[in-house]
Amino acid sequence: MTETHIRRPLSGRKVALMFCGAFATIIGANLALVYSAVGSFPGLETRQPYIEAQSFETRRLAQERLSWVTDVSYSNGRIVLDLKHSNGNAVVIPGVSARVGKATSYQSDQILTLEFDGKKYVADIDLPKGNWQVQLRAKALDGTDFQRTIPLLILDGGT
Repeated sequence: MTETHIRRPLSGRKVALMFCGAFATIIGANLALVYSAVGSFPGLETRQPYIEAQSFETRRLAQERLSWVTDVSYSNGRIVLDLKHSNGNAVVIPGVSARVGKATSYQSDQILTLEFDGKKYVADIDLPKGNWQVQLRAKALDGTDFQRTIPLLILDGGT
């Protein structure tokens, strides 16, 4: 006995089902990505953006008048902040702190107090490879707040 398969013609109903199935797949994937993105990064820099924005320009200009230049590096379990005046002299102030964390979440954030070693500010911290963010906070001797966010890309585990 031989079976014969009868090929049914492609009907409008089949095309409509294929069309709806393809769009359902695309929409489902987009919804999954949106849910993941919204759940992993709040997108907020501050809890009160309107209030912060009212004094932003004044704080920015005061910080620029300090003429401080920053550079952050990481090697062998130590984060190093090079904080200098524009003339090249090291800035020596107490209470320099940094929040170190992943750029897209707050789960692995660590707050460090950086110690001045005579040339630069240092702190010990174990960071695996990845895209990190260092948020510096300091207060100049004249009372001016200094804040800077610096990206830190570690490619090889910092060794």
